[in-house]
Amino acid sequence: MTAIVHPVGECLVVPERVVVTPVVGVFRPRAIEDGSTVREGDLIGVAECLGGTSPIRSPFEGTFMGMLAFDGERLRAGQPVAWLRVA
Repeated sequence: MTAIVHPVGECLVVPERVVVTPVVGVFRPRAIEDGSTVREGDLIGVAECLGGTSPIRSPFEGTFMGMLAFDGERLRAGQPVAWLRVA
């Protein structure tokens, strides 16, 4: 039986995930300590937009590593706002 050999980097597994905002708005983060556990569905912050606010929730469970957006920053839809380590 012949072993399958993959080129270097082809089998890379990245244990980080980013949380993105679903809408355009102004970011208001929730106070989360680096290194704390975030569960799937936990609130990361909100995007203030015309007509109210839209929650930004984590679709992943993992260790909170930090915010990628600042309080008061204008966000575009799909912009990363936080990152988690999931492995």
